[in-house]
Amino acid sequence: QVKLEESGGRLVPPGGSLRISCTTTPNLLRTTPMAWFRHQGGENYALVATKDAVFINTLDSKKGRFTFMQSTETGTVYLQMDDLKPAATGRYHCNSHASPHFPWGPGTQVTVAS
Repeated sequence: QVKLEESGGRLVPPGGSLRISCTTTPNLLRTTPMAWFRHQGGENYALVATKDAVFINTLDSKKGRFTFMQSTETGTVYLQMDDLKPAATGRYHCNSHASPHFPWGPGTQVTVAS
């Protein structure tokens, strides 16, 4: 069974930067397009960033600037988050870009506040 585990979230001041990680396996990254999602409260998992040819970066001026990265050698997926805004606060998860998704990991909490 695929196991996803996110880490690196913390309190960040507005305008700050953060890189969060998700561990999986090299073989999974070679075979499955992955993505980052944000989950907050009772909302659905919102797509944040993918490695898709078109959406390699996401730009949302209300939340900050996000860049998807991955290492197929280590089986690690990263989300580089820059110029963070309070609206980016939430729990971040990695998973397959397409449905059906793998079992969701615990996520990692990112809080953007002074």
